[in-house]
Amino acid sequence: MAPRSSPAGAKTTVEARSLPLVALRETVIFPEMIVPLQVGRDKSVQALNRAVADESPIALVTQRQADREDISDPSELYTVGTLAKIAQVVQLQDGTVRAIVQGQQRLRLVAFESVDPFILARVELVEDQAATDIEIQALVRSVQSQIEQYVASGAPVPPEAAVAARNITEPGLLADMVAYSPDMSTEQRQELLETLDVTERLKLVSGFLARQIEILELKGRIQSEVKSEMDKTQREYILREQLKAIQRELGEDDPQQAEINELRDKVEAAGMPEETKARAIKEIDRMSRIPSASPEVGVIRTYVDWLVGLPWNVSTDDNLDIKKAALILDEDHYGLEKIKERILEYLSVRTLADTIRSPILAFVGPPGVGKTSLGKSIARAMDRKFVRMSLGGIHDEAEIRGHRRTYIGALPGRVIQNVKTAGSNNPVFMLDEVDKIGMDFRGDPSSALLEVLDPEQNSTFQDNYLEVAFDLSKVLFIATGNLIDPIPPALRDRMEVIQLPGYTQQEKIEIGKRFLIPKQMENHGLKAKHIQFTDEAMVELVQSYTKEAGVRNIEREIANVMRKVARQVAEGRKRKIVVDRKRLLEFLGPPRFEYGELETEDQTGAATGLVVTEVGGDVVAVEVTRMEGKEDFILTGQLGEVMKESARAGLSWIRAHAAELGIARETFEKNTLHIHVPAGAIPKDGPSAGITMATAMVSALTGIPVRKDLAMTGEITLRGRVLPIGGLKSKILAAHLSGARAVILPQKNEKDLRDIPEEIRKQIKLILVDSMDQVLANALRRKPVALKAPPAEIIGPGDQLDDRPSAPDKVTRGFPPAEQPPAAASGRTITG
Repeated sequence: MAPRSSPAGAKTTVEARSLPLVALRETVIFPEMIVPLQVGRDKSVQALNRAVADESPIALVTQRQADREDISDPSELYTVGTLAKIAQVVQLQDGTVRAIVQGQQRLRLVAFESVDPFILARVELVEDQAATDIEIQALVRSVQSQIEQYVASGAPVPPEAAVAARNITEPGLLADMVAYSPDMSTEQRQELLETLDVTERLKLVSGFLARQIEILELKGRIQSEVKSEMDKTQREYILREQLKAIQRELGEDDPQQAEINELRDKVEAAGMPEETKARAIKEIDRMSRIPSASPEVGVIRTYVDWLVGLPWNVSTDDNLDIKKAALILDEDHYGLEKIKERILEYLSVRTLADTIRSPILAFVGPPGVGKTSLGKSIARAMDRKFVRMSLGGIHDEAEIRGHRRTYIGALPGRVIQNVKTAGSNNPVFMLDEVDKIGMDFRGDPSSALLEVLDPEQNSTFQDNYLEVAFDLSKVLFIATGNLIDPIPPALRDRMEVIQLPGYTQQEKIEIGKRFLIPKQMENHGLKAKHIQFTDEAMVELVQSYTKEAGVRNIEREIANVMRKVARQVAEGRKRKIVVDRKRLLEFLGPPRFEYGELETEDQTGAATGLVVTEVGGDVVAVEVTRMEGKEDFILTGQLGEVMKESARAGLSWIRAHAAELGIARETFEKNTLHIHVPAGAIPKDGPSAGITMATAMVSALTGIPVRKDLAMTGEITLRGRVLPIGGLKSKILAAHLSGARAVILPQKNEKDLRDIPEEIRKQIKLILVDSMDQVLANALRRKPVALKAPPAEIIGPGDQLDDRPSAPDKVTRGFPPAEQPPAAASGRTITG
């Protein structure tokens, strides 16, 4: 409560003098008030001793902040205090002093003259401004009457106070007497002390008494109503309180108090930071003051249980044996050398530096390549706990950060829940399907993950429910996803992205033999005496019954075989079943995919492109046919805007170079090109099919067929330049699995070829081009006569492409058979 300012002329300065000063805490002394003081601070004790030695009065001023120990500036005290006479001083055994003082006169604090060894202050003594008019007489009588009514209403003051008030005729002294009331706060007393005008002081006291009388009367009515309306519940409450008192007398613990003591012990043993411990103790103290039947008790108990249950200082020791960790990773997964190398690098650094922050990794690749199982293997290799949280379909930000405790049934977010489940503060934490997080009116979970996955911030992660910081910097977070593009850029920037494009055919065969077959044999209760897979059966299974980047479908087909074998064993078959190609055909039916050729013959007006989808790389055919019409071209197959623009750029380049390609000018005026990409129900977009569409259009306009065993990818510009593309490894793996013998790709992607497995580079030619001329020279069965293309760089096997054309009667699509073409344009050959 701010002190009132005194009216002009209310202060009369008697004199200014220097006096020892004692700062009071939550105590205000008034003139004519005799009060015992307990003085413990050294400066205050010395100030009292000096005043006694000098036989001088002492200045008593209340400090503004009661918890402040050392006073060094006048601003830390109120401006008005009291001049007091020291009646008695007693030194106690604990070093403190007990003094009895009597207030004499108000004073105003001017300045500190010194603060050591005690406060010597410059003060001005001030007089009350009193009046003798009728108004002040009326106020005196009113206050006396209010004091009598205040005492009669049950105020916590002696009954003699009413008699004493009736005998006081000095208005200022009467007003100061009300300050004895325990209902008046320190701020209200200080305001009364600073009000020098007696009339204003009496009005202030009258208002205070009126409010207190009203409160006491209301309290009396409530008590009367409660007493008269006491029902069964209230009687039970009284009986329970009596029972608690009896239990205390018998030395038996109150159940609620026993629970509170147990919670306190758990908080002390939890190893929390000091700020968190203080918060937990504060909540327990609040719980102890609430009746046990209140719902708030359950809310507080649940909150403290969460704080106690978290692993604040519980960590598992990392396995720093690099060779052992490498052996465990190799036992669980075949291939994936880049990821294994990254984990071993982290462990190597941990052996040299204990305070290294855990990396935030992101494994991005098609389904079935082992992203989730790799997280479990990493945890096993490091001897850490493993927890997994699926982010697919999450729309609510509270799933990450938790709900605030104002809501009924609130809980921490799933990050804190999983850390508690792990039981350590350094688990391997897998965030599955990070590319499938949703966003709606309930918030953006990906934004909530920014703090979780930021090494600079997650050491002080605050859950909305806990409202205290928890250190996540020791957690090894691993995010997984199928595509990198849907991940928000800010989130992607916080993660170290490691691509898992898929497995080669040989890797799939090895994974099947080393991991999938033993696993399914165990799942189906079969042993080595019951079944045996031949190598040729595994090759046939991979080539003819599956077509995927991962190994999930391979495992399903192996399980299908195991079920059929298990039935025969259960029916009493004794001999071992050897699964070869013939038995595989019997168990799984006819092959579902053709392996070995992209097309059965060379095609005119059709070319094979390479794309990347969320399930890995794939091949796509681009078909072009020519017909009479006035339009430039027609596009079908659910093509996106970027793909349409690539087709238009390709057509513009063809028209600009029509003479070199041997295409008559009137061809464009009289004919329309229809470009179609099959699988019309699937939307398609992206610039990497640019050279594929341009090649198919040139083939349709010239009648020269495109090689049947060749696939291509690359973006085209108006100048015929071939720009680099992404997802190269996934595309080349798809081309290899589809039987392509050669792939045309941009020259600027040569740096990405180091990720291509050696076995694929030995089986497929990689033709590096930087212009559309080189694309046509290598893709068409014969080069247009006027086309001048520099040799392209070819990386792959030493033998050249098959230059034998298909039989003339097989080159169809409505165009005349092409002439016998010359050999394909060749360049420098590097054996991979």
